[in-house]
Amino acid sequence: MKVIYRKLGREKAYGMSDYGCNTIVIDSRLQGRKHLEVSLHESLHIYFPEKSETFVKNTARKLANVLWKMSYRRVDNSLGI
Repeated sequence: MKVIYRKLGREKAYGMSDYGCNTIVIDSRLQGRKHLEVSLHESLHIYFPEKSETFVKNTARKLANVLWKMSYRRVDNSLGI
């Protein structure tokens, strides 16, 4: 899956997914737990395109809660390694 980061203010969304292109777009301004939840949400749309928005929303929130409690955090890697 390809992940693209860009500002999504014009789209009024935190993230978007394109099943056909196997791509998700995440708002580059997101941080912390919200970044984790939106990344999971859009990934779930790619992996389970037949599932409802309600299922995706609830599952992403639950997974984000579990991972956050386990201290998973995004690490900024400005070196690109």
